[in-house]
Amino acid sequence: MTDAFALLDEPRQPWLEVEALKTKFLTRSAATHPDKFTDPAEKETAQTRFADLNSAHEILRDPKRRLQHLLTLERGHKPDEVHDILSATADLFQQVGQLLRDVDPFLVQREAETSPILKAQTYPEALDWLEKVNSRQQTLTQTLQHLDTQLQSLNENWTPETLEPLFHQYSYLQKWQEQLNDRAMRLGF
Repeated sequence: MTDAFALLDEPRQPWLEVEALKTKFLTRSAATHPDKFTDPAEKETAQTRFADLNSAHEILRDPKRRLQHLLTLERGHKPDEVHDILSATADLFQQVGQLLRDVDPFLVQREAETSPILKAQTYPEALDWLEKVNSRQQTLTQTLQHLDTQLQSLNENWTPETLEPLFHQYSYLQKWQEQLNDRAMRLGF
């Protein structure tokens, strides 16, 4: 397994400054970009290096993927994807789940409507649902920001055991965020 931290010369720690990481990635990838080389062997080597740098950047810029990678490097195997929902996010899980169950029948009915006039009549209700979805998205964003703050505070003193619950929280929160984003897009006009 390639060590994304080593590839981008970053310390193995749970929190990284994303903008500094991006700058480092752009500098390194520009130096090894395949278009800079004309020799086929050098071009192929550069292509591999460029792809590795891109992959490392993708892993390290996302907190969930970064934690998964860090835990994998430390333990020699990936952490389990499925885990009990932690008490810190159990209420939010209930709220998001209920909202999805409530909005989905409306979306199914609205998306099945073929008449533009009848579809236009659903706009007020769609706006109400969109407001509820946006409100829950804001809560998720705030929760993710709080999690980021926790992660930052662990940079100097962390163990795989302290990181794994955070990895699972990021996993669930990001999944719920994707689900709400999907509903917001479908409710859009």
